[in-house]
Amino acid sequence: MYLKCKMDSEKAWFGAAMGGFTRPSWAFLPLVFIVLVVSCFQIGTKTVFPRWVVLGGGETGISEETPSCFGFFREVPPRKVVMSIRDFGGVGDGVTSNTETFRRAIRYMQSFGNKGGSQLNVPRGRWVTGSFNLTSNFTLFLEEGAVILGSQDLEDWPIIEPLPSYGRGRERLGGRHISLIHGDALTNVVITGQNGTIDGQGKMWWELWWNRTLEHTRGHLLEIKNSQNILISNLTFTNSPFWTIHPVYCSNVVIKDMTILAPLNAPNTDGIDPDSSTNVCIEDCYIESGDDLVAVKSGWDQYGIAMARPSSNIIVRRLSGTTPTCSGVGIGSEMSGGISNVTMEDLHIWDSAAGVRIKTDKGRGGYVVNITINNIRMERVKVPIRFSRGSNDHPDDGWDPKAVPKIKGIFISNVLSLNSTKAPLLEGIEGAPYEGICMKNVTLLGLAPAAKWHCEFVSGFTDVVFPVSCPQMQSNVSSSWCLDHLGNLQIDSS
Repeated sequence: MYLKCKMDSEKAWFGAAMGGFTRPSWAFLPLVFIVLVVSCFQIGTKTVFPRWVVLGGGETGISEETPSCFGFFREVPPRKVVMSIRDFGGVGDGVTSNTETFRRAIRYMQSFGNKGGSQLNVPRGRWVTGSFNLTSNFTLFLEEGAVILGSQDLEDWPIIEPLPSYGRGRERLGGRHISLIHGDALTNVVITGQNGTIDGQGKMWWELWWNRTLEHTRGHLLEIKNSQNILISNLTFTNSPFWTIHPVYCSNVVIKDMTILAPLNAPNTDGIDPDSSTNVCIEDCYIESGDDLVAVKSGWDQYGIAMARPSSNIIVRRLSGTTPTCSGVGIGSEMSGGISNVTMEDLHIWDSAAGVRIKTDKGRGGYVVNITINNIRMERVKVPIRFSRGSNDHPDDGWDPKAVPKIKGIFISNVLSLNSTKAPLLEGIEGAPYEGICMKNVTLLGLAPAAKWHCEFVSGFTDVVFPVSCPQMQSNVSSSWCLDHLGNLQIDSS
């Protein structure tokens, strides 16, 4: 059953004002709620990190006091050639197809890749187009009021080969539809603007899924693969057919100041899915979707294991949003190439099925190690923290049931969940227990008095957690290791 909720008209940016909670007694609950109200005002008035767009040289407007993605993206010089889609005969009337116009424009722009680069401006208007490929040393810039609309003609979304780390389309055997905006083997690409919109008009695709008439896996709204030095910023992405932003086999990717929207019942419309990629920074984004807001992935079963292309060095910060069926931030379930060194901090999640989730299965193999999740505020989230097994989906019969994932070093701190429905569910896999699960300053309010943690095949340590965790999470053996790690976290005590 899907939930409906009113879309927040503004992005909510939340700081790290949730540290230092101690286990409350029932007598002090009124005091706790007073503190929460005060905290809300503190969080809501926190200075917003200034937006920045790298169009070449100059200052970026980056605050020294606020952690930022600066350093993940190497600035590019001003583009030597700047043209409008109108220069190529584009018509922004919301009806005329511009598929060949966009393709022709970017083919022309490609000739300037080694001559100072190029920029294609999309002015105010409604520009209907099918899929088109980007080029290197290139900026796609949507001016204020510009809307790119995904074509409703399936022929405008060609079939391409499946990703090698998946072995087939994620939803259907064989190939998959290309994304609306696509790039392969690129460097120095910027997709930005003055809050213009890219609308995938995904309802056609969702109905194919609902009606079980989909022949090939749906395309993403934006997929960049085998690429480096990519910036995606200051835009609204909406109504993606499938996952919205999918960097795969990439490095040095920055995704910031994005608004990503899809109906809350739109199937599998993940917000941002970094996949087998390194050095990815996602910050200051607002997401509403029918699936995970952010999910880190690295390939599917034996294909991901064989490719062994991990996701590592990933930062997600100052993220807010809602998803009624899935999680605010997740890892997996496709994680067969391994996932390590992920930091997620300063999150606000509401009206969602889960807050933080790790999804695995037998057959996945791979590993999830050194994950730090810090400063999270949740409201009306059913299961605030969930480690789940048994996704029970595999690409084909070639998966190995003996390939089990290794999970070690999950650090979760400074969590406040209001009106929770269930206590944490931590379910490891028999024969491959999840180790080193460390939690500190976790307060879950609103649970029924009988609500208890459910833990299987996990071990770890908790400190200042309410309600009291399960026995498996009260080991003294790992307490020093956990506390040393958690003590190194930079917690904003304002």
